[in-house]
Amino acid sequence: MKYLVIIEKTNTGYSAYSPDLPGCVSTGATRGEVEENMREAMEFHLEGLREEGYELPEPGSYSAYVEIPT
Repeated sequence: MKYLVIIEKTNTGYSAYSPDLPGCVSTGATRGEVEENMREAMEFHLEGLREEGYELPEPGSYSAYVEIPT
């Protein structure tokens, strides 16, 4: 499955979350680190859902850029 991940710059590095996986978040010092940490967090999160007998959430979020003339 392919889930949207939102990555944001913070004062100390980067943070990430997936709108389709509430509560699944991660941080990292670099963009590459937060991406890898988030991949691991998502795998762990989905594994936990499977073990508890929950259905895995279908990916449904998407992103788009809106250009505003300045």
